[in-house]
Amino acid sequence: MHLSELQDLMEKTYGLRDNERGLAATVAWLTEELGELAQAVRKGSQEEQLHELGDVLAWLASLAVQLDLSLEEAVSRYVGGCPRCNSVPCDCPNLSIRT
Repeated sequence: MHLSELQDLMEKTYGLRDNERGLAATVAWLTEELGELAQAVRKGSQEEQLHELGDVLAWLASLAVQLDLSLEEAVSRYVGGCPRCNSVPCDCPNLSIRT
């Protein structure tokens, strides 16, 4: 599934509820799901990790729909590799720096 298809599916499935819920609540749900993913990574099975990863992607797609932004456009800055040094793998001098 492409990211645009995921966004379309989330809008069709949850769009009305998401709009009623609002941005702040959507961000709160996304944050909660991210916490559940972190816990699954630390202590969960691969099945639990996969489940939580899917939940995070779904909430992120729902947020992108509410913001009227494209996840594909957002991630396009990584098409050439590292957006800072344009290398694959990253060749930045300080690997602890996030882009």
